[in-house]
Amino acid sequence: MTGAAPAPWQAHFLHQAESCEGLGSDFTAGLLRLLSQRMRGGAVARRVAHWAPDQLGPDAVALRLAGGLHALVLMGRDRALAAVYPPHHVGGEALWEALAPALLTHEAHLLHWLDSAPQTNEIRRAAGLILGAQILAARFPGLPLKLSELGASAGLNLGFDRYALQVGGRGWGARDPVLTLSPDWEGPLPPEGTFQVADARGVDLNPLDPGKPEDVLRLRSYLWPDQPERRALLDAALAVKAPRVDRGDAAAWLAERLAPPAEGRLHLVYHTIAWQYFPEVTKAACLAALEAAGARATEAAPLARLSFEADGNRPGALLRLTTWPDGAVQVLGRMDFHGRWFHAA
Repeated sequence: MTGAAPAPWQAHFLHQAESCEGLGSDFTAGLLRLLSQRMRGGAVARRVAHWAPDQLGPDAVALRLAGGLHALVLMGRDRALAAVYPPHHVGGEALWEALAPALLTHEAHLLHWLDSAPQTNEIRRAAGLILGAQILAARFPGLPLKLSELGASAGLNLGFDRYALQVGGRGWGARDPVLTLSPDWEGPLPPEGTFQVADARGVDLNPLDPGKPEDVLRLRSYLWPDQPERRALLDAALAVKAPRVDRGDAAAWLAERLAPPAEGRLHLVYHTIAWQYFPEVTKAACLAALEAAGARATEAAPLARLSFEADGNRPGALLRLTTWPDGAVQVLGRMDFHGRWFHAA
């Protein structure tokens, strides 16, 4: 890229590098910049270069490749690569000297990793889920929650009732938590009170099984190598059994899940940085199912939708809560994509 405009895939890698840097991973940012500048030749480079330009971002191609490379390190399949990955600190030249042969030696592995979208099950996003549950418990006291998560991956954030949120010496959520989340918090704190979960299920096109080593590897591979705190939270969540995640399309699954009235329960449907990956037809069907179920909701069987999704604004993404039977929409605030901070509305 000497003077010429970058190719679409190079521009995508550079844009993703900026995002990684903003989310605190200098290593991943540097890795992606190196790949954008020097990756040439071989099946992996050809696959990336021929990706449909308008799908590079939605498909998160740069993160797919970064995850595949990290998996090689975690599997112990490339000692030269492991020697330049965190916790080691090396310069760009040393990193490229290990990357270049890895891209050719492990083509089959990396091409396989490029086949599927990233799945992280970011645990720190559960801070927003705990906030939403606290607000719902205050609005509908005494009603246990029925949880339905769209794009649930391994289901680790279906178990957010076992996590605690701690801000300024005060706590919410589980009294004996398997892990505690402490984001930098600005604005009003969650309401007091407790919530209970009576039922929790999720859906994903490619659900991961926390009991399978290959699926745990996939989860760990998408955690950036220079962020060990994320690995610690993931491992803590993996230590307890996760609720069930069904394999399937979110629209059909949600329509079935919403069909029976949840008398005596509050049905909470939620998704975190998953909506952008759904096809438009799936989004439309999900919204129609929610509207129809919302029209049937009552004070004794209310419905809520909690969404944490990118909205084109910065910083972070928007956390929004919709409740029925009144159909009220409440913006709760903005949160870092990885849950490091929360700015309450």
